[in-house]
Amino acid sequence: MKLLFSILLISLCFSSSVLPAIARGGSPNANPTGYGYGTQSGSSRHLFGDKGSQISVDVAQGYMTNSDLEKAIKDFGQRCSNISRVYSIGRSVYGVPLWVIEISDKPGEEEPEPAFKYIGNVHGDEPVGRELLMHLANWICDNYLIDPVATLIVDNVHLHILPSMNPDGFLLRRRGNANNIDLNRDFPDQFFHMNDDVDVLQPETRAIMKWLRKIHFTASASLHGGALVANYPWDGTQDKRRTYFGCPDDKTFRFLASVYSRSHHNMSLSKEFGGGITNGASWYPIYGGMQDWNYIYGGCLELTLEISENKWPTANELLTLWEYNKKSMLNLVASLVQTGVHGRIFSSDGGRPLPGSIAIKGINYTVKARTAFADYHRLLAPGGRYEVTAIVPGYKSKTTVIWLEESGTNVDFILDPEVDRRGTLVRSACKCSWDSMNIIWGTPLEVYLLLIVIAGFLLFLYRRRTFSRLKQRQLAGSKRPVVV
Repeated sequence: MKLLFSILLISLCFSSSVLPAIARGGSPNANPTGYGYGTQSGSSRHLFGDKGSQISVDVAQGYMTNSDLEKAIKDFGQRCSNISRVYSIGRSVYGVPLWVIEISDKPGEEEPEPAFKYIGNVHGDEPVGRELLMHLANWICDNYLIDPVATLIVDNVHLHILPSMNPDGFLLRRRGNANNIDLNRDFPDQFFHMNDDVDVLQPETRAIMKWLRKIHFTASASLHGGALVANYPWDGTQDKRRTYFGCPDDKTFRFLASVYSRSHHNMSLSKEFGGGITNGASWYPIYGGMQDWNYIYGGCLELTLEISENKWPTANELLTLWEYNKKSMLNLVASLVQTGVHGRIFSSDGGRPLPGSIAIKGINYTVKARTAFADYHRLLAPGGRYEVTAIVPGYKSKTTVIWLEESGTNVDFILDPEVDRRGTLVRSACKCSWDSMNIIWGTPLEVYLLLIVIAGFLLFLYRRRTFSRLKQRQLAGSKRPVVV
C-alpha cells in the first residue's frame, strides 16, 4: 500500500495535468545543486514545496553565513559612508538583526525624492537574492560619479536594501522562518480574513509593516528563486480561481515588470511566460503575500522577481547570476525618476507644502504626497495621455493633462484655499494651530495693524523666494518642470 501511495505522489509531481505549482515568491525546486539557464519552462518546480526545499550542507559552501552577511553590511557602511548608512528594522525570531543599507547622496535625510527598496531571502532556502543585493550595493558604491546610472540613482533616489528578511530560515535551510511560517503568506489579505491580527504575525512581517509606516516607498521588489519571471499584482482572486486578475495599475505594473525582464540576460525569452512577465493570479493564486499588501496598504508598487530557476545554485554560479541580473536591478531603480510624473503640491496663500494626494483619471488608485515636502512620485506607463489631479482637503483641486512619452515629467501644483459663501476660508488639512491668533486680540489696534503689514510683507518675500528657488530635480531625459 505504501509503495502504491509513493508511486501516486511521484505521478502527481510530474504530471502535466497538475498546476505548475508551486509556492511562488520562491518556487520549490527538486534539484538544488544544478542550474540551467537554457530551460525556462519551469519544469523543475514541484508541487510539494517543503519536501523539495531540503538543502544539502555542501551546496551552502561559498554563500555568506548570517555572521558573514552582517560583517559585509557593516564593512560596506564604513567603506561607503559618504553615500550610505546602515540601520536595522527589527529582529528575527532568533534575534538576528534585519540590517538595511540605505544608499543616497544624503542618506538618512528627507528629500523630495522617491524611495525604492529591495528585499532578498524572503524564503530561507532562496539565498541568491542576499548575495546579489550585496553585489548591487558594492557596484553602486564603486561606480558613483563614474557610471551615469549609478550616479543617477545615488543623486535622485533613496535606495534601501534589505539583503535578508529571513536569516533564520537561511540558517535552518528551509523555506519558512524559525517558526516554520512562510513569510510570503503572512501579510493581511484583501480577499480573505487572514493575518488580520497584527500582534500574532511573525516578527519579520511586523518589521516590514512598521518599515513602510516610517518610510514612504514609491516602489520595491523582492528577490526569489525557483523560476525566471517578473511577477506583478494581483496575486490572488476573490474566488481562488487561477485567472488573470489585474489591479488598477495593471498597465504600469506590466511596464515595470518588462523593464526588468527586457534588461535581463534571457528572462524575456521565456517560453513559459510571454515576455518574461506574469500576473500572479494568472500563474497561480496566493494569499497573504507581501506584494499585494505593499500596493494596497503601503502605497508602494512592488514586484516579485524570480531571478534563478534553481532556488539554491552552487556558489560558483553567483557571479554569472549577478551579471545576468545587474542591468535589470539598476534599470528598475532608475525607472523611478526616468518615467512617470513627479512634483510637489503647494498652497497659493504662502507657498507652504500641502501633503495631499494625486489621482489619475481612469485609474482607481491614488498616490499620497509625503508630509515634509509634499512631493509625489506617480509611476505610469509611458506612451499615453493622462489627466492628473492634485487633491487636498480644504483646497480647490486642480487638474492638468500630460502626454507621457519615454521620459518622465515634472508637474508642481499650486492650490487655492476653498472659501464658503461668506468668504471665510474653509479649514484646510494643514496641521496649523489657529489658537495662537487669540493672543493678539487684546493688543492695541495700531500694533495689530502693524503686525498685519509686517506679516504680509514677510509672506510676500517668502512666496517670491519659494517659487523662484525651488529645487528642481534634474531627471535623466525629463521634461522642463511645469507649474499649474
